[in-house]
Order: sequence, then C-alpha cells, then structure tokens
Amino acid sequence: MVTAPISPSRDRRLRSSVIVLVLVTLVFTAAALTAFIEKAGNDLLVEIRQADAHRLRQEAFSALEVTLGVLEDFRQADNGLRSPAEGWGDPLAWAGYSPSEGRTVEISFRDESGKIPLNRADLVTLTNLFTYWQMPPAEASKLADALMGWMQGGYVYSTALTPDYPNAPIPYAEPGRPMRSFSELAAVAYARDVFFDENGLPNALFWRFVDDVSIFNFPQPNVNGANEDVMSALGQYSDAQQQHLKDFLTGAGQYAHEGQQWFSTTGTVAAVAGAGGNAAAFGTTISALRVTVTVREGRSVYRMSAVVAPQGGATVNATNAVNATVAASGASPLTSTPVTNQSQPSSTATSANAAAAASQSINYPFTLLEMLEDDEIPQQPAAPTQT
Repeated sequence: MVTAPISPSRDRRLRSSVIVLVLVTLVFTAAALTAFIEKAGNDLLVEIRQADAHRLRQEAFSALEVTLGVLEDFRQADNGLRSPAEGWGDPLAWAGYSPSEGRTVEISFRDESGKIPLNRADLVTLTNLFTYWQMPPAEASKLADALMGWMQGGYVYSTALTPDYPNAPIPYAEPGRPMRSFSELAAVAYARDVFFDENGLPNALFWRFVDDVSIFNFPQPNVNGANEDVMSALGQYSDAQQQHLKDFLTGAGQYAHEGQQWFSTTGTVAAVAGAGGNAAAFGTTISALRVTVTVREGRSVYRMSAVVAPQGGATVNATNAVNATVAASGASPLTSTPVTNQSQPSSTATSANAAAAASQSINYPFTLLEMLEDDEIPQQPAAPTQT
C-alpha cells in the first residue's frame, strides 16, 4: 500500500494547529496558576493577620488592666473620675508600663457618659438636639417622634408620622424598649432615610447621632465630657455660654493662666456659664468610659475598644423577653402552656454559672459594658481630601 506524501502546506497547517493548542493550554494553565497564587496569598495574609492579632492581643489586655488599675487609684483618691485633666490621661506613663520590645501601645479615652442617655431622653430633648443640627423644625420633630415611637410601648405619635411596620415586606413591630444598637436605626421609619444614604450606608448625620447619644443607661451626662450638641439640647446653653464652659475645661480665654480644669459641682457649671441654661441636667462624674487600646509592632496593628463603668456607674439596657403570641392574645404568660426541659444542663452553662459565681467574690472595680476588637470597632469614614 502506497501512502500519499503530505504536502508542505498541509504539514505547516498541522504544525500551526499544534502550536496554537499548546499556547491555549499554556494560557489556561497560567490563568489557573495565577488564581491559585492569589488565593494562596490572600489565605496566607489572613493567617498572618490572625497570628499577629493573637500575639498583640495579650499586650493589649495587659495594657488595659494597667489602665484600669490607674483609673481605680484616681477614682478612690478623688471620689470619682471626672476628666483626663485630673492626671490620668496617660495611664501607662503614670504606672511606668513598658510594652514588649519592638511594640508601642497607645491609650485613648472617650467619655461615653458625656452623651445623652437615649433611654432617658424625651421628645423635647431629641427635638432640641436635631434643631441644633440645623434641621427644619418640622423635620426635627418628625425624627424625634419616630425614635420615641420605636422605643416606648404604646406611644402616641405627635406628628403626622404613621409607621406601618406590620405591613413591611418582612413584617415587624416597634420593640417598645430602649435601643441596644445604633444599627436599629435602619429599621425605624423616617429615621432610616435621615441616617443612611441611598446605598444603605451610615451618613454624616448617623455618626453625629452616635457622637451625641449613648445606648447605655445612666442618669445624667457628665458635663466634663459633653460636646456642644449635648450642651445645647440638654442644657439649653447659648453659643456664648458654651464657649465659657469650653474655655474653663481647656484652659483657654480668660482661664488660660489656670490651665485645664474640670467641674466638680453643678454650681460651678452655673457660675461659669452665667445666667440661663440648665446646669441641673448634668452630672460631674464619669459613668461610662470607652478605653481604646492600640498596639503596634512594625506594620502589624491591633485595636481593642472597651466600655467600662465604675461601681455604681452605667449599665446596659436590658429588658425581659416578651412572647409576642401570648401578648397578642392577652393571656398571662404564667397561664400559657408550659415548656419543660428534662435534659441536664450543658457543660457550657455549668461553666458559665461557675464563672459568674466566682466573679462575685473578685470585687472587680469596673463593669465591662462592651468589648470590641479590630474590625468590630465602628469607624467613621475619613472625609474626602480636597484637591
């Protein structure tokens, strides 16, 4: 049998097809390898970050304990904490604390009790606050009305606002209790339009609200940590009076020769502010203090934010759970069908009970109200730079 010879042109076409096939295979192989390397790199970065956080976390807790120890010393000596101007603004230096080699630790404070306690705010206070924000009076009243209706059971709206929560795509109802998180604002009628942008992200007014009010429970704001919004909404102080108070606290203006000071009595507040205003709306001691610890080692950074309350200070807003079905039927929860659990307590519950019982004998000087770490800490986006 005689095989016909392959023509040169056909031979070139075959070789070209093989080359194309090899090139296509190399392209797909390179793409797959690139994707694998990128994924492996991301996974490695996550592992490194977690390892760094675990290492630096121990340093942060050590610095936090030292800080709380210094705060307790000042609290006992001065019968309460009022302002970092008392001398505890740099607690690690005061205690002579030195971080591990190659690390730096920074401590910053924010007086959470310098804000308006949201669970004790009334319609007038919230309206005054939003009016001070330069909101039109009708809008300020409507926003305050929406918040009060969300937090108070059986509230009768004073504006034309008529929330229809039960007929929402996912029906729900006003909880009728103080807010436990600022994220609840996204569910409040009208408030969600004020505090969030078209993409559902918190806007500037949201962050201003977070800076002015607190979700913790305490009787009165600490005047030493109150900002201008709080001074105006709760104390009805004019801009001139607020400037007098600010000068006293910062050691500016006519108080420049005296340096930073703090208020120990509301009588001093009234004297510095001058005629008018409501000094009785404020206290002079810290009920809740946010302590932020930042640990750095090279390019690794770990942040911790803890809100602590001294003995007799702020508490979290806690309410008993309500059975919605029982409440709607009007039956007494005590006469509803009981649910019995014959199983033994879990090991986790037993351990938790044992830890709670042990903590009663420690007599720790502070109560931990909130603990956030790294990405859990909410941060206001940086303002865009002007070019």
